[in-house]
Amino acid sequence: MIEVFVREIFFDSTNQAYILILQDESREWTLPVWVGPFEAQAISMGLARSRPDRPQTHDLFISLLDSITAKLLSVVISRIEGETYFASLHLLSENAEFSIDARPSDAVAIAIRGGAPIFVKEGILKKTPPNMDFLQLSDRTDDPE
Repeated sequence: MIEVFVREIFFDSTNQAYILILQDESREWTLPVWVGPFEAQAISMGLARSRPDRPQTHDLFISLLDSITAKLLSVVISRIEGETYFASLHLLSENAEFSIDARPSDAVAIAIRGGAPIFVKEGILKKTPPNMDFLQLSDRTDDPE
C-alpha cells in the first residue's frame, strides 16, 4: 500500500464534476477520484480546518469515535469495480481492530478530520498512468479557442 495525500480538489467545468486528486509523497502516482459537490465541500472544509457552527456529518463521526474511545487508524482505498472505487475505515476500539466499508470521498473527509493516513493499494495506482497531471483540467476554460 502507498500512502497518499490530498493534493487538490477542483471543479472540472467540462465534465461538470468535482475531482479529488490524491498523490503519493514522491509525486510518482496520482489518483483522480470524481466526487459529488457535497463531498467536495466536506473535504475542502476539512483541509481548511473550517469549523462550522454545528457539526457536519464527518465531524459528527469523529466525535462519535472519540466518545466511544475508538480510534481511526487509517483509510484504505482498496479496489475498483468498473469506475467505482471502494474504501474502508480501519478502526481500533478497546477490544478489537476492525474495518468499515465507506465511499472514498467520505473516507477521505473523515481521515482529514481525524488526522489519519490515507493509503491506496498499489494495484489501484498501477491502473492509473503515473505522473498524470489531472491539475491541467483545473486550468482549462470553456472557451475552445
